[in-house]
Amino acid sequence: MDGARVFNASVKLQVDVKEIVEHFDSVSICLSKGLGAPVGSVLCALKDKIKEARRWRKMLGGGMRQAGVIAAAGIYALKNNIQRLQEDHENAQLLATLLSEIDGIGVEIQDIQTNMMYINLPEQHVQSFSTFLKDKGILLPRGKRIRLVTHLDIQRQDILTVVNEVKKYTREYHLKTQSI
Repeated sequence: MDGARVFNASVKLQVDVKEIVEHFDSVSICLSKGLGAPVGSVLCALKDKIKEARRWRKMLGGGMRQAGVIAAAGIYALKNNIQRLQEDHENAQLLATLLSEIDGIGVEIQDIQTNMMYINLPEQHVQSFSTFLKDKGILLPRGKRIRLVTHLDIQRQDILTVVNEVKKYTREYHLKTQSI
């Protein structure tokens, strides 16, 4: 199982991760997505699968020296950052709710499950929207449909700052709902 976001699912569903992964023979869990470790993943499986994975890693040249520092960051993330994922989910919901109140910004609010959301812009605003926000220190990918993801480095005040700057953009560029 690709478990990159399994902890987000666990927190959202209020179900233990063990229950989510019980029907898989292995699960790869990314420790940097959402949990805040700088890098790293773990492979969880029975001993024979882990032994085979190690053999393949060595055959393909994989390995890392001084991995203890990376492991320490991963252990910290597992011990301290799982339950706080709920805060990311709440921040995404807040961001979506506030952006949905702004004329011209289409928010796929019904699809928000965890800490990811999508907004939609009229084609003619794709370039100027991204540039305007970049000038304010807010970096977003450029596109008509933009994915926004909250994480442990995003606080409530950051959400309010983004919303205020988007409001300024819509006023300055006269973005209207009917143009979507």
